[in-house]
Amino acid sequence: MSANVDQNNRPDYDRVLQDIADYVLTFNVESAEALDTARNCLMDTLGCGLLALRFPECTKHLGPLVEGTVVPFGARVPGTSYRLDPVKAAWDIGCIVRWLDYNDTWLAAEWGHPSDNLGGILAVADHLSQKRVANGEAALTVRDVLEAMIMAHEIQGVIALENSFNRVGLDHVLLVKVASTAVTAKLMGANREQLLSALSHAFADGQALRTYRHAPNAGSRKSWAAGDATSRGVRLADIALRGEMGIPGVLTARQWGFYDVSFSHTNNDLALKPEGKRVFSFARPYGSYVMENVLFKISFPAEFHAQTACEAAVTLHPLVRNRLHEVDRIVITTHESAIRIISKVGPLANAADRDHCIQYMTAVPLAFGNLLAEQYEDDFHAAHPIIDVLREKMVIVEDPRFTREYLKADKRSIANAVQVFFKDGSSTENVVVEYPIGHRRRRAEGIPLLEDKFKANLATRFTGQRSNEIFTLCKDQQALEATPVNRFVDLFVI
Repeated sequence: MSANVDQNNRPDYDRVLQDIADYVLTFNVESAEALDTARNCLMDTLGCGLLALRFPECTKHLGPLVEGTVVPFGARVPGTSYRLDPVKAAWDIGCIVRWLDYNDTWLAAEWGHPSDNLGGILAVADHLSQKRVANGEAALTVRDVLEAMIMAHEIQGVIALENSFNRVGLDHVLLVKVASTAVTAKLMGANREQLLSALSHAFADGQALRTYRHAPNAGSRKSWAAGDATSRGVRLADIALRGEMGIPGVLTARQWGFYDVSFSHTNNDLALKPEGKRVFSFARPYGSYVMENVLFKISFPAEFHAQTACEAAVTLHPLVRNRLHEVDRIVITTHESAIRIISKVGPLANAADRDHCIQYMTAVPLAFGNLLAEQYEDDFHAAHPIIDVLREKMVIVEDPRFTREYLKADKRSIANAVQVFFKDGSSTENVVVEYPIGHRRRRAEGIPLLEDKFKANLATRFTGQRSNEIFTLCKDQQALEATPVNRFVDLFVI
């Protein structure tokens, strides 16, 4: 037989896809810690979305694609009066959740924000619940939402543990799309074949580039990219449930598969097969590990690799606020990932550029004692030239221990240290913060502050009575889990 022909023996679905499908279809969530953390995550994620509605650059993206469209049983966008088809509702919810870079984070070989998947989860659950009630059937409950969140966190986070998409130039929202596809397909009633088909199409898509997160192209697309990804997950799930055939070898197909096309051109330490093909590597099976260990952004709307630098800067603020013009240099000691993602010099073009600059995110709390979303905006930046003066005096140093312990499974630290040196030769102490307040190691300290953050975010959109009603329900694990999704979303409608 000629060697110049393709062997057209259709393979079984790639094992990676089968493992995700089997996890979603068979895993029983039994971890009380995961469910409790998911409840807090639901509160925090929705609160972040409500806060983002204060920013016109965010709200200009929201609403139906065709003005005046009426969608029967349309999914609602919390904090608004929009009732949209589930795909656009997922886009909008994902957009507001991510806009301020304030929702949860997962840090490993790949970074990301697993609660971005709530866009697809909540949109689908709300739409299905309304439809079921109209047909005399039981609605989905918030317990179903929490379980879907746990599974989406797990899929995104476990793949991210040892597989770096950023090193091949791909954005982490690829994993949002994959996770959202899996869990929304399950919510929609997919069988195994339909779930596998949907997942295969998620990898067959062209994937987003990371260029909009990095100098010199950092911009606001990074604030809606996850909304786009979670909504695409809903769309692909719908396509599969309509009977669309899958692509079984989407990852492993020679020359045309994801591994060869999008994942092989890298020098990082991904799993390498003997024949030289790079494939995904997995450190652990799917369970509830990621939700239990997820990182909350509690104190600052800032890219997570800078959270501990911001904490250190707040500590130093009383010592430097009256000596800002006496500063000779500021040394930020950090880890490799922070240097690769958010260390930059030169002009910062927009708010999205500033909230991914460790120098900016450290300078603001040094000068003002806090870091708020409004302090990334053009008018604030222009009004306070001291920020750029301080940025120019910053020196970034990698500590190899910080880099090692960032990746160690028993630590997962996100360490930064800040020290200020003055022109007279004096200096502050070197303030080291290894674990941010949103870390699992600081849960007892962090959750009360997370609740305060949620209450403050509710108050930006609702009356005191409505805010109290929502908060009281969200604090009660048993009552919240039993609440029909459509009744829960009712509380967030303007």
